[in-house]
Parts: sequence; C-alpha cells; structure tokens
Amino acid sequence: MRKAITLTVNGKSRPADVDTNLSLLDLLRAELGLRGPKYGCGMAQCGACTVLIDEVPARACMLRAARIDGAAVTTLEGLADAETGALHPVQQGFLKAEGAQCGYCLNGMVMTAVALLRRTPDPSDALIRDALRHNICRCGAHLEIVASVREAARLLRGADV
Repeated sequence: MRKAITLTVNGKSRPADVDTNLSLLDLLRAELGLRGPKYGCGMAQCGACTVLIDEVPARACMLRAARIDGAAVTTLEGLADAETGALHPVQQGFLKAEGAQCGYCLNGMVMTAVALLRRTPDPSDALIRDALRHNICRCGAHLEIVASVREAARLLRGADV
C-alpha cells in the first residue's frame, strides 16, 4: 500500500509517494540521498539513525515515513548553515574536542546533543551522559564525546544559534 506524504526535511518541503512500510531512514538515505543518519542495528537501540522530528530526537530506522506526514525532519546535513556552509556549533564542538573515532555513532551523538543543548544550554557531565546513554559508541570515545558536548555548549552560549 502506498501513501502520498509531505515532509519538511532540513527546511525544504519534500513530497513523496511512499510504501506504508518504508522506514524514515530508507526514505532519507535511499530516496533523498542523505547520508548523515546511518543504519546501525535496525531496532532503534544504537542511535546511529537519530534525526530530529519536530525538534525531538527519534530513531529513523523504526519509524514508518508514512506515519510522520507533515512533520519537520532535521538530519545531520541540515545543521550546517545553508548559505555559508558554516558548521553548527555542536559539529564544531565534536571537531575541536575530537569526539569521533570511526565516526559511525557520530550522527546520533550530534543529533542527540543538539536536542539536549536546546533544552539545557549548560548541562552537567552527568546530564550529558544521561542524554547520550542510548547512543552506542563501539570505539569507546565516551570521554571525548562528553568533552565535545561541553565544548558545543560553550560555543552555543557565545553564539546565537
């Protein structure tokens, strides 16, 4: 069965005719060519596929695209400034504090950190760890990831984002 939907993806209206079983992740990657969200576990457990839906972190691998008709979806690609290409402060924080090794978890860590810092501009390390607890980093870069979010918070407090 198919359904016509329209999503706002990274600020652009994107109509699509989707199979009702198509995951949001498959729509974003296969049909829209966005590579930020990754396929990790396919069970919403690892966080590699995290996107923001109406500003709330969500696992795209388990969401059916047809069920979020009308929603605003932000992917990793949508964080950078569209006009200048300047990276979002959270992306800058991860670069500066070297918060990635292999980079596979990076999408989920960044997207979850963006949502956290919008809610809590100056989180404690405990709050950062709690917010990221459902995102798996297999490389063990957890200390650098926490430092990256702290750096991003510092950058955001100095920037109007």
